[in-house]
Amino acid sequence: MHVHPSLLAALAALPLATDANEIASGSVFHDLNNNQTRDANEPGLPGILVSNQLEVTKTDAQGNWTLPASDDCIFFVVKPRNWAAPVNDKQLPQFYYVHKPEGSPESRFPGVAPTGPLPKSIDFPLLKSPEPDTFKSIFFGDTQARDNKELGYMAQDSIPELIGTDAAFGVTLGDIVFDDLSIYDNHNSIIALIGRPWFNLIGNHDLNLDSPDDKHSDETFERIFGPAYYAFQHGPVHFIALDNVLYRGSKKKGGQGGYIGKLGEEQLQFLANLLPHIPENELLVLMMHIPLRASDGAGNSTSDRENLFRLIEQRPYTMSISGHTHWHAHQFLDEDDGWKGKKPHHHVINVTVCGSWWTGEPDPFGVPHATMPDGAPRGYSTISFDGTQAVVDFKAARRPADYQLRIEAPETISSAEPSPTIYANIFNGSEKSTVRMRLGDKGEWIPLEHTFEQDPDYAALKKAEQGREDKLLGRRLAAPRDSHHLWKAPLPDKLPIGTHRLWVQTEDMYGRIYDASTIIRIEE
Repeated sequence: MHVHPSLLAALAALPLATDANEIASGSVFHDLNNNQTRDANEPGLPGILVSNQLEVTKTDAQGNWTLPASDDCIFFVVKPRNWAAPVNDKQLPQFYYVHKPEGSPESRFPGVAPTGPLPKSIDFPLLKSPEPDTFKSIFFGDTQARDNKELGYMAQDSIPELIGTDAAFGVTLGDIVFDDLSIYDNHNSIIALIGRPWFNLIGNHDLNLDSPDDKHSDETFERIFGPAYYAFQHGPVHFIALDNVLYRGSKKKGGQGGYIGKLGEEQLQFLANLLPHIPENELLVLMMHIPLRASDGAGNSTSDRENLFRLIEQRPYTMSISGHTHWHAHQFLDEDDGWKGKKPHHHVINVTVCGSWWTGEPDPFGVPHATMPDGAPRGYSTISFDGTQAVVDFKAARRPADYQLRIEAPETISSAEPSPTIYANIFNGSEKSTVRMRLGDKGEWIPLEHTFEQDPDYAALKKAEQGREDKLLGRRLAAPRDSHHLWKAPLPDKLPIGTHRLWVQTEDMYGRIYDASTIIRIEE
């Protein structure tokens, strides 16, 4: 396979793997009876990728592999197309083996129990599972429940409508919970009701916060979900889960406190070793918690993203997706962001299941409205894949699929006053969207201008909390944020007196059209 010079340079610049005292070995095999144990009649699978989180190797003709082992590493198989890893009773894929001979350090939330010496053979079972070129996947931004009560919100909100989905699998993009790692089990039981394999990424609220350093902050996550970074293929698409949350250690244990967005040298080395095995003419999807680039500080951006860009920017088909910010956006990263590819890199900052951290007053079902600070509703994304193409759909929880925009207009307008400005929040809108409006069925279409400012409806919700904090039925909303998907335009002057239907229509980057309407009355 051709390796671009920039990739070779990146490989040369990275450190070698850490010294290992032992060599691990095992196999990848066809688990014919799905008992996750290699029986005498079950063949090994050749050419399957296996990693120790640094090196990447292929199984030989008999399905066997060997890799260096350290005293704290995780071995995992990179699931290939048309094969599936078995799942446990929580629908969590079992594609890894954790090797921690001494176990995890003591912490408030338990990590991995001592695993003892290396097994004689670490065998990874795979199940035959045909995968078409076209499929879809569900992406949850921060589910982030503080406690079992908030898990109940999720259980009543996004989950029921997804039970029985035809999506191939789902992914939670980090901040699975909100610091209390003891509720992971209950969380996973709820997600399992969807009935699809579910992959998980680590977020800053999924860490053992009493850890003295980043190295040991993932221990509980690893016990439950496995490696914090890994890869798998589904159909013709290659997915890479990344850990870009670098914890600076508990201040109580000598650390700096807090976290930054960073991949680090070891993870970049894993990527550099993995990417030559992935054909350049196939779509590469990078998944992470913290965005590659956000506008509000190091904790919301990936500081070493340019090292990542050097590894992937020569590929014609790449995209990435993150959570973390609790606002939804399509970004097209270019030279100003450090990207040097021929065309901008599409990065999605995903809508969150918990919206604005389960804040706001409850709806009739008892679930906080939790509108996100950019004015978009809580929910999730579905991405439809077709070869090298990916189409992102925004789904507001418990709303129809075509609920894609909200019009912000007064109910009554005085003809004697200047015409008001109409706002339209296009939840999945981007710089490639167009938006227009008209009054009545035969009015002239008026284009709306893309703007970057606070959503007026959300700002009004936040303002309405003032002076009634003691009477609020839910948590206080977060402060408004400038929205990436807001459009505006003034209505024309001299509007006809009477009651009218105001239409707003948008066409998205994929050429799909959505519309909505509201009723306004023009008075003398």
